[in-house]
Amino acid sequence: QLQASGGGLVQAGGSLKVSCVVSKRTLSTYAMGWFRQAPGKEREFVAAISWIGDRTYYADSVKGRFTISRDNAKDTLYLQMNSLTPEDTAVYYCVADRFGSRATRLIGDYDYWGQGTLVTVSS
Repeated sequence: QLQASGGGLVQAGGSLKVSCVVSKRTLSTYAMGWFRQAPGKEREFVAAISWIGDRTYYADSVKGRFTISRDNAKDTLYLQMNSLTPEDTAVYYCVADRFGSRATRLIGDYDYWGQGTLVTVSS
């Protein structure tokens, strides 16, 4: 239902854009977000966006560097990542929240999870 792609290897200071395609039509009105999990660490919130895109919310660690967006006509969620550092290395997961009007950082608020895409930032 959520298929993430676009991960890969990038040098520090570089940029990468990951995408998530929503295959289940009923999810098109859901709020969506990104979480990530680095090796040996807990899963953490990255960014979230409401259904119509009027609300966004970022983790402090990525604010000003990452931009979340969505194209509802294409059922696709994006995360543009700039000024990447090795600390951004993680598996990135896209998520969906049935309450489309909010953009939440709470992991328990999300109903659907994608399979993840690996982003590796080399120093």
